[in-house]
Amino acid sequence: MMPLQLLIVALLAYIGWRVLRGRLPKKRTNPVPESDSAPQDVLVEDPVCHVLIPKHQALRLRQGEKTYYFCSEHCCDQFAGKPEQRGEA
Repeated sequence: MMPLQLLIVALLAYIGWRVLRGRLPKKRTNPVPESDSAPQDVLVEDPVCHVLIPKHQALRLRQGEKTYYFCSEHCCDQFAGKPEQRGEA
């Protein structure tokens, strides 16, 4: 009779532990602060070659009220209508 009582007590202890564990607030394994939930940067498209680049790394060209973003000086010059710089004087 003793092993059966021990088994019942162990089973009741396990069930009690599961119930208590379910009522406790769940701990996040990889907490993310609220400020980090927003994207850090926005991708912008180069109007010449259509490459997506992070806005903070892009070259900017402002024409009037509009700002254009470019992946390289070559694309910026091509968009602005400037001849390429080939070292010719």
